[in-house]
Amino acid sequence: MNTSTNETSIDNESVLLDIKSLRKHARHNIENGAVTKGYSADRKEVIRLLNEALATELICVLRYKRHYFMAKGIHSEPVKNEFLAHANEEMLHADRLAKRIVQLGGEPNFSPDGLSERSHAEYIEGDTLKAMIKEDLIAERIAIESYQKIIAYMAEHDSTTQIMLKDILASEEEHADDLASLLEGI
Repeated sequence: MNTSTNETSIDNESVLLDIKSLRKHARHNIENGAVTKGYSADRKEVIRLLNEALATELICVLRYKRHYFMAKGIHSEPVKNEFLAHANEEMLHADRLAKRIVQLGGEPNFSPDGLSERSHAEYIEGDTLKAMIKEDLIAERIAIESYQKIIAYMAEHDSTTQIMLKDILASEEEHADDLASLLEGI
């Protein structure tokens, strides 16, 4: 039993201690920045998916901002505050996505041309406070499903992007929970 444990230990050590190979691989294709030989995802596809997520976040920012300014009525003040907080958090998500796209050697697509077509969520204004909350909740549910699918697609191929998306997903789930609670109160 000790022999197999020692052999495993030696194999693991030889992998970890192969410093010369690590250094050699790090010098190849340095123009790729953070994307090393070990990156096994289809980079173009990942960038495309992240640009769609970026468009979704931007559409959500715009919708939340509109709802913030257009919310009226006796119950509107706490709801307006929630809309503004969510808009700010969605913008932070957009910034994180854009940064990761650049790290992967891509270009974040902030162009307003085709923004709504690239977005998974729709930009629906809503004419009452309740309708606004519903539309935001629908958009959050779309984002949740989108992020779950993208995270699954990343699987073992891009753990950095997957970790970032899981963090954004947790925030989107919190937004959906907040909105569902608001909807119950109206």
